[in-house]
Amino acid sequence: MAFDFLVPVDDKVLAHCELLPPQALGNQIQKHTSKKGLPVLAMSTFALLGVHESRNAFIKKPERLDINAIRLELYKLMAGNWNTTMVDLGDVEEGEKVEDTYFVVKEILAGLLEENVIPIIIGATQDITFPVYRGFDGIKNMVNLVSVDSRFDFGTDEELISSHSYMSKIITDKPNNLFNFSNLGYQSYFNAQEEMDLMERLFFDAYRLGEIIADLPLAEPVLRNAHIVSIDARSVMAGHQGGSSNFSPNGFNGREICAISRYAGMGDNISAFGIFECENHPQSFQLIAQVIWYFVEGHNIRVKEFPAGDDSNFNKFIVPTDTEELIFYKSLLSERWWVEVPSILPLHTKTNTPALLPCTEKDYLDACSQNIPDRWFKAYKKGF
Repeated sequence: MAFDFLVPVDDKVLAHCELLPPQALGNQIQKHTSKKGLPVLAMSTFALLGVHESRNAFIKKPERLDINAIRLELYKLMAGNWNTTMVDLGDVEEGEKVEDTYFVVKEILAGLLEENVIPIIIGATQDITFPVYRGFDGIKNMVNLVSVDSRFDFGTDEELISSHSYMSKIITDKPNNLFNFSNLGYQSYFNAQEEMDLMERLFFDAYRLGEIIADLPLAEPVLRNAHIVSIDARSVMAGHQGGSSNFSPNGFNGREICAISRYAGMGDNISAFGIFECENHPQSFQLIAQVIWYFVEGHNIRVKEFPAGDDSNFNKFIVPTDTEELIFYKSLLSERWWVEVPSILPLHTKTNTPALLPCTEKDYLDACSQNIPDRWFKAYKKGF
């Protein structure tokens, strides 16, 4: 069983927990220890998992990621007014081959998903997103993946999978369960024009760094439908990560990446969350711990709602345009928006009824100005 390959939490980390106040996360998380073994997954909401695999790093890692240092920073944080529980499964070490590590991660993910436990993965390199995605095989037919990254991470067909090309592997690998891919925070000078053209051809969603920074709530509808959220720590500016040469001077700041993480936790379909490409620096350890905290916080405050029929909790708006009649819904509780998208694929739903796509108030205002929202157009073309 894949869980047998998990390495328990280090005794030094466990000893540190003895010094923490009872309200700290370190004293509320059930841990995989060498004495007690694996914690019980039943009734758990989240499972923390470290992955040390880094052999497919685009730029070779000079040293091993200190995941225990991130644990210590996370354990120090105070729990919120939460009704969820977390277990710490320990770490996955490098297998004999990279594919062995991928297999173990995939099997662990599948086991957690079957138990309705949301894995929170701390990984050395972002190519671990690939086995996380493959963990959904046989469990979820169509998966929505959101990557918070300055790059799209497409590679050439001949290129071996790496932390800069894992998305090509996800798109081409069989069975193809990827329904939608969205990127938040790409920076144009890091991406070839061919990659941007590919995003357009596949009707994937991409939002430039400046777009998100200027209007952070724009990220919420993108993350609302995500099953997997994969954060590349290099999307955060160097100054907020300890100034490593592997990071760019431009990117999200600490407050913005935490807000995005909170939106991810609030998502209706979130099933796996990962943060990768971290650096061994005290400031980076603290930021990653806080990103995880905000993800858990978001999940605890989320409101699961969906417009249906004549629900009095929603306002319905019909907007006629020159080519389409768009139907929007606004929640009176959370003030979130949805728009109907007719399915052009008969098999999308048994009744071929319109699907509901998360959107923003700006999309509604654009439609009122006779401008079809770009997200609606892409979803329609894809057969949403």
